[in-house]
Amino acid sequence: MPTAHAPRIAIIGAGPGGLTCARILQRHGITATVYDRDAGPHARNQGGTLDLHADNGQIALREAGLLDDFFRLARPEGQEMRQLDPAGALLFHHLPEEGERFKPEIDRGHLRDLLLDSLHPGTVRWGHTLKDVSGPTDGARTLHFTNGSAVGADLVIGADGAWSRVRRAVSRATPEYSGVSFLEAWFDDVDNRHPGIAELVGRGSAAAADGDRALFAQRNSGNHIRVYLIQRVPADWITAGGLTPEDTDGIRRILLERYAHWSPRMRALITANDGLYVDRPIFALPVPHTWAHNPTVTLLGDAAHLMPPLGVGVNLAMLDACELALALANTDTVDAAVRTYEKTMVPRSTETARLLDGGAAELLSTELPDFAGADRA
Repeated sequence: MPTAHAPRIAIIGAGPGGLTCARILQRHGITATVYDRDAGPHARNQGGTLDLHADNGQIALREAGLLDDFFRLARPEGQEMRQLDPAGALLFHHLPEEGERFKPEIDRGHLRDLLLDSLHPGTVRWGHTLKDVSGPTDGARTLHFTNGSAVGADLVIGADGAWSRVRRAVSRATPEYSGVSFLEAWFDDVDNRHPGIAELVGRGSAAAADGDRALFAQRNSGNHIRVYLIQRVPADWITAGGLTPEDTDGIRRILLERYAHWSPRMRALITANDGLYVDRPIFALPVPHTWAHNPTVTLLGDAAHLMPPLGVGVNLAMLDACELALALANTDTVDAAVRTYEKTMVPRSTETARLLDGGAAELLSTELPDFAGADRA
């Protein structure tokens, strides 16, 4: 892209997708500014662990010049996968081979820090919650933030997740509840405080289901484990039951009733957690999600194609970011670059979304899964 009239590129969202896009652009001499609502890089916990696949997420990291650094941080042992029954019996077990690096695990916080540290100082503007995007579709846009500030941009990239404010500039689509909800539970210092749970989960992940409810447990770094309790319930099931998210004892009582026929060993994964539960109802965008081409606004990751959390979200977001950044680096105009990017991204995400449509409910199935061979995160 010619530098005489360098476009002003604004990326909304400092998640893996937005940061990857900024990093690859900077490697090609293109300036971009990232705006994020968080007060700072460590304002909140970034969540659990994820696997980055060789055929998408790792491609993006290679283009970002960070693949070797990623492998130094990643946990290849996290590729271990166990499928259990409600009694705790082992139904399937995958142990990664020596040197296997197709989808090693990394904590989300570690990945974010890796990307942040690779950017020029001042690239990310913290404390900027986007309010809306104004301006003509074929001209300069103005970003309005809730702190009262406003900035101009020639290209606005929405990397701001499920409830994207940028999406509103190109699409009326909103995420819809899938009918399935995750309830997250944390376990700290597991080898010492929860040795039974550590033994059940192993060094990677473990899953179990009975047809109506399920759980998925993941080993994180720092001797932590996160467990996601999966239920087909109304999105407001906690408040509808007269509870609040802070009522840990009340939620535990409901869970003990619903998982009563699971073995005591397995119920420890459900009720022996340290601290509060975190309610995570699963939403997805309609399939397909498309929009009329706009030369000044585009989307990537969950802002473009929110899907059930079945191991593809971050990988697709980073691949989107990579392809958009390369299109901007190798195309004469922003408009042409956005067209080139969307020509590949939209069909790919539509195909994947169709494959995963309704997939959250499949996590409840007792059939031996895709956990045996699928790429879940």
